[in-house]
Amino acid sequence: MKKHLFRFFTMLVCMITVLGISIVSGCSGTGKAKHDSIKLTLNEVAHSIFYAPMYVAIQEGYFQEEGIVLTLVTGFGADKTMTAVLSGEAEIGFMGPETTVYTYNEGAKDYVVNFAQLTQRAGNFLVAREETPDFTWTDLKGKEVLGGRKGGMPEMIFEYILRQNGIDPQTDLTIDQSIDFGSTAAAFSGGKGDFSVEFEPGATSLELEGNGYVAASLGIDSGYVPYTAFSAKAEYMKKNPDVIQKFTNALQKGLNYVQNHTPEEIAEVIAPQFKETDSETLTTIVTRYYEQDTWKEDLIFEESSYELLLDILSDSEELSAEPPYKNLVDTSFAEKAAKK
Repeated sequence: MKKHLFRFFTMLVCMITVLGISIVSGCSGTGKAKHDSIKLTLNEVAHSIFYAPMYVAIQEGYFQEEGIVLTLVTGFGADKTMTAVLSGEAEIGFMGPETTVYTYNEGAKDYVVNFAQLTQRAGNFLVAREETPDFTWTDLKGKEVLGGRKGGMPEMIFEYILRQNGIDPQTDLTIDQSIDFGSTAAAFSGGKGDFSVEFEPGATSLELEGNGYVAASLGIDSGYVPYTAFSAKAEYMKKNPDVIQKFTNALQKGLNYVQNHTPEEIAEVIAPQFKETDSETLTTIVTRYYEQDTWKEDLIFEESSYELLLDILSDSEELSAEPPYKNLVDTSFAEKAAKK
């Protein structure tokens, strides 16, 4: 009887989701929690299939194996995620690393340092109102595109691609940046814009509804870029190196899994994180990211990637100064995790 009650209680805890906060560690996977559990709050910029390796680490119990009790909170924007980290609401943030540059340049005393890079390509897609099998980026001249927040990675990568193709983002087209993150697909369905820059599942949903068609992948056309990374305040990392290492170890296990399993297997594992998405759609999205080499094999944030980030910020006129790589990136944890 006690065993049945325990199982019921465990299942109940795993199902709790309040205001975007998911109690995720220990709810699935085969890992056994260690006696001295570490409680961590991770604030993610968005809850997206784009970040599949992280959800694999959660669902397979890899954080639990490292003794971490993880609370996952969705910030709905890099600015909000950074605010959570700076205020101490979250120990770790997962967002575009450009935000750490902004914070450093604004003079934050206890600035935020990147210690693990997860994605190496952009995760968004250009959606057209009609099928465009012979699409070229010059087709955007004179058009209205629903874009992203000024200074954010999605918008800067989009503008980076435009400039690479000889298009002036300021004069050759109209980019609407007034629509909130996550609302562009609905606006596009309602008739706003000629094209829209969409994350998943927005891009696939528009296709399934017949309201749009993926014309191009920003991940493919921009090349390898440091799109999202995990970060924490410098002082926290200094005082808790063992915690950061254990967290990074769990992430690396998630990366190892996606490198050695099929999109179908990955989709099945992360399905509990996306209950609103049917299995066929989930597999389609995972496959799209899988085939364009979205995820790194390790979590090491290379200096060349950081320099590219600064170039993108500079081209977008968002860079007031160039912080040294050694100040904003610590690869020691990722390097150790990769050797395990």
